Amino acid sequence: MSSSAALRSVTPARLAAAQRRSSRLRWAGVLLAVVGAHFIAAQWFERHHDTFKPVSPEHVPVQVALLKPERIETQAAGSPPPAKAVPAAPKRVARAPREHVLTATQPGQKPLQTAPATDAASAPSDALASAPGVASSATGATNSSANVAGQGNAPHAAPGVKFSVPPSAELQYDTFYNGVRNQPGTIHWSSDGRSYDMIVSVPLPFIGTFSYSSHGHVDAFGLAPDQYIEKRGRRGEDITIFHRDTKQIGFSRTPATLPLQDGAQDRFSMVMQLASLVRGDPDAYQPGVTRQFFVTDNDSGEIWPIETIGDEGVRTDQGIIDARHFMRLPRREGDRRRIDVWLAPSLGWLPARLVQTEPNGTQIELVWRGKIAPPDANGSNAASSDDTSQAPSQPSVTDPGAGPEKP
Repeated sequence: MSSSAALRSVTPARLAAAQRRSSRLRWAGVLLAVVGAHFIAAQWFERHHDTFKPVSPEHVPVQVALLKPERIETQAAGSPPPAKAVPAAPKRVARAPREHVLTATQPGQKPLQTAPATDAASAPSDALASAPGVASSATGATNSSANVAGQGNAPHAAPGVKFSVPPSAELQYDTFYNGVRNQPGTIHWSSDGRSYDMIVSVPLPFIGTFSYSSHGHVDAFGLAPDQYIEKRGRRGEDITIFHRDTKQIGFSRTPATLPLQDGAQDRFSMVMQLASLVRGDPDAYQPGVTRQFFVTDNDSGEIWPIETIGDEGVRTDQGIIDARHFMRLPRREGDRRRIDVWLAPSLGWLPARLVQTEPNGTQIELVWRGKIAPPDANGSNAASSDDTSQAPSQPSVTDPGAGPEKP
């Protein structure tokens, strides 16, 4: 009787209340377990958060070399090609330095020769062999210094960095604004090895066409701009003038001037200066190698450190093209503007892709769209999307048998 009375005393209301208390205790236990797990994870992450920091692409941990502007290696205009060494000859005769003129070259052009190269090379050694007094006579050595710089193991002075001006070309690019394709852009590049002309045109939606032009010549430090003109959309032109006579850089935007440094470039001649240096000696630009350029804008100038990132594939409408990636490192603390350039050996080391990233993340991109048509009256080889392999056949300024290009 007592047990049945106890069962009757457990009312449904009491049973429901007990179930609610049990449910609350279970959820409280779950909440405490979740909070404890998060607290332990937070403590662990606080102690090991450095492990998860991504490596900033602007700071490569190893720098192989820092290259500054240097004189470029040149070749005398119209000079005969260097003779090949004869294995049987016991001694080699080096030529004395001469006044040089940098020249770009075209295939199929050879300097006039009145005698085979081997005969020309053997002539100095024959003359020395027939005149035994020359080796012992100080006067004879002085008189022959114009043609003979030394014998055998005589030290050879460094002629400068390799430099080869890219062939003239009309390059067409697909343009992208934050990844959205726009109208095609163009780069006009023309050079005869003594002067150059460059015009870049980039159409942007709702803004208009951005155009940049650089005109100048070639001197002992490579490309030497004389005038740089920048026009953005409907705004007026900003002009930068390089006064070679007074060694000053002037601007139309400001009365301020800057000293004209050797090797100074504008924003776009810098790309072709880099292309000429890489084209002259591709093996010198390995990942980590950084070259400094003094670059002027439309109202100022500063040092641009350009680093070699490495060889990469650039995806174009014609397929993937091999190129070497270069990136401008931050110029100062907090600098978020970035410029990337990809130079393609199959295009004669002309740009295959260019990307400018603004501090707010906006990107303007140019990607080669598969057409190069050199505007050259001499009928030089042109590379197109069907035959890109012809571009690197252009010989460099140091190639044997190459004569000066005609304007």
